[in-house]
Amino acid sequence: MTPRTELTRSLLAVLGRLPGLRPATPSTTHIGSRVPWNVDTLAVGIDDELIEIRVVALALPLPPILRKAEAALHTALKETRWKDARLRLVVTDIDAAALTPLDHASDAGA
Repeated sequence: MTPRTELTRSLLAVLGRLPGLRPATPSTTHIGSRVPWNVDTLAVGIDDELIEIRVVALALPLPPILRKAEAALHTALKETRWKDARLRLVVTDIDAAALTPLDHASDAGA
């Protein structure tokens, strides 16, 4: 296993423990179950100077969720050769379930 593969797994494990976000993968169909590797790894890009993790928001509001995620992910990077790399979280989508409470709130005011 390469250091990048290990780091990807580590970052995905951290992300998996955080409520409100999930890795953004290109397909949510059954095709993902037929590939011999974890499709969530497609959500992580690792370069020497930049680590980019694409996520889907499962809850709102986003700012506090992203701050917690950033802090937890930076902690996971501390003891790696990427400790000085810039971390970028990219929200690619918002899950419809995250918007449901907002829909109910607008119904109540109508």
